[in-house]
Amino acid sequence: MFNQQLFVQHLHTKQLGRPLHWFDTLSSTNSTLWQLLDGGAEAGTTVIAAQQEAGRGQWGRQWQSLPGGLYLSVAIAPYLAAQKSHQLTLCSAWGLATTLRNYSLPLQIKWPNDLLLHGRKLGGILTETRLQQGQITTAVIGIGLNWSNAVPETGINLQSWDPPSIRSLEMLAAITLEGLEFGYQQWQNFGIKGLLADYLKLMTHLDQPVVVEDQVGKVIGVSEAGSLQVQFDSADPPECLPPGTISLSYSDL
Repeated sequence: MFNQQLFVQHLHTKQLGRPLHWFDTLSSTNSTLWQLLDGGAEAGTTVIAAQQEAGRGQWGRQWQSLPGGLYLSVAIAPYLAAQKSHQLTLCSAWGLATTLRNYSLPLQIKWPNDLLLHGRKLGGILTETRLQQGQITTAVIGIGLNWSNAVPETGINLQSWDPPSIRSLEMLAAITLEGLEFGYQQWQNFGIKGLLADYLKLMTHLDQPVVVEDQVGKVIGVSEAGSLQVQFDSADPPECLPPGTISLSYSDL
């Protein structure tokens, strides 16, 4: 059972995580949070579930949400142009990875939204948005992190990490919100230009070969719009591949 008092003891955010809604089982924390927002909930509201029956990943994929993992969604109000929505995923992934690295976890980011620990998937991020007049007025950032749950061969959970730098699921939830808030505040203060260089320092596959439609190119960066920049011919400008048009594999690491 999630100990909310222990969670509050570890929570050091200014806004995110307040209020917190905890559930034993949900179809999806993102879906439940949208329902709360429709009922008047404000930015900062957070939903956590012990398990999800219909968890979602990027591009409509199912997110396996077995008991023992952290399944968390939080609402923000970014007021961002619709075409820049992927910036929210980039700053969330960078902020969370950077914060967890402070706990002796050498995390990396697999573009655009996966967190890796020694080349194996620790978790992922799903960003959903709502628009008014071309502006994102509300966004829900969904996070799934492997704590003690069973994981596939390409995955890893934190309780298998030795020595354990994070001692409880409640502590992990609080640190996750701290990381999200840190990334979001840095994005607000400095814009995506101020984050991209640091994002690239943590990104897997940078300067590595990648095959796209039988063409071999090299990953050289990420654009401000969140697209993967791939150089196919040194004489031509790099191609920008939007999220969802290419998936970087774990076997390439």
